[in-house]
Amino acid sequence: MLAIDPSSPFSGGALLGDRVRMSEHATDSGVFIRSMASRGHLGGLAWAAPQALRVLDVAGFDVVLVETVGVGQSEVEVARAADTTVVLLAPGMGDGIQAAKAGILEIGDVYVVNKADREGAAAVRRDVRTTVGLADRAPEDWKPPVLLTSAPSGDGIDAVIEKLDAHLAWARESGVLHERRMQRVRDEVESIALTALRRRWGGVDRSALDDLAAHVVAGDLDPYTAADRLLEART
Repeated sequence: MLAIDPSSPFSGGALLGDRVRMSEHATDSGVFIRSMASRGHLGGLAWAAPQALRVLDVAGFDVVLVETVGVGQSEVEVARAADTTVVLLAPGMGDGIQAAKAGILEIGDVYVVNKADREGAAAVRRDVRTTVGLADRAPEDWKPPVLLTSAPSGDGIDAVIEKLDAHLAWARESGVLHERRMQRVRDEVESIALTALRRRWGGVDRSALDDLAAHVVAGDLDPYTAADRLLEART
């Protein structure tokens, strides 16, 4: 289990309390729990999350669960990091329009409405089904299921596991799994390269950048031309 928690924008600290919630598994020799702080990294994961996932894979773990800081309209990086993306919802988080606006209904392979014993769970399931059903999918595409669960009683958990296995089997057979993993590595390599470039730029004389910025502010240059000139000066 790789659990990501948000860092405070003021103190920089993070409350990594996942072991408290998962006390039943924290002492299980067959379960490894690693808590990580996002440290301000956007997208719902930590910067080191892809590398941590690779380490866990090489270590021989058959299943790795990644818990994000919580997703919204932009924190959907987990969809690129995971073979199967599960979107967890609960009653009382807004109406169907709010759910559709969140953007998370476009990234999920399996949708789970937890706290099914509470009032409104069936309505959430209905709204999500309606929204997911509006997507334009080919007959051979995966049809994301919307399931009801209750964590305290364990109701519906077996059905979730069954759908996760079914999605993984479909992804392997259709070639989607290979393409996702290829895209994941492309994104990771590109992200590492861009970060290295930013660090390299941070250590150089910024006078040329300041001069170009002044021209853009004055209206003599547009940002694209300024960027081209900056790159030409560095090559």
